[in-house]
Amino acid sequence: MGRVFLVELEGRSYRCRYCHSPLALADDVVSRSFNCSRGRAYLFNNAVNVSVGPTEERTMISGLHTVSDVFCCCCGQILGWKYVTAYDKTQKYKEGKFVLERWRIAEEVTDEVNLDARLALSDAENAQ
Repeated sequence: MGRVFLVELEGRSYRCRYCHSPLALADDVVSRSFNCSRGRAYLFNNAVNVSVGPTEERTMISGLHTVSDVFCCCCGQILGWKYVTAYDKTQKYKEGKFVLERWRIAEEVTDEVNLDARLALSDAENAQ
């Protein structure tokens, strides 16, 4: 077992709720309307700092799919799954994409926007 090197993400991102490792960019969200057994989930084009488990066939609401569970590479927590194969033509767009369960991830809040707003406000106050 070697040392884990994490990929850092620039911009608004989602992180592991347990160890705060960066997982995916907000710009990579394909859909926020997915559901899992414990609530909402997001479909992403890409995910980083994850490991992928063995493939298995699962029957889901949208039909039969070959999927792999996705785990945080830092803490090992299961985060969701990756679509490997979709058998229905209408579901092919999911292939190669990641589903991260909403309750297992946290959106990173950056202070850059708030800092810019505060600077603009203080500049306006100084101009008076």
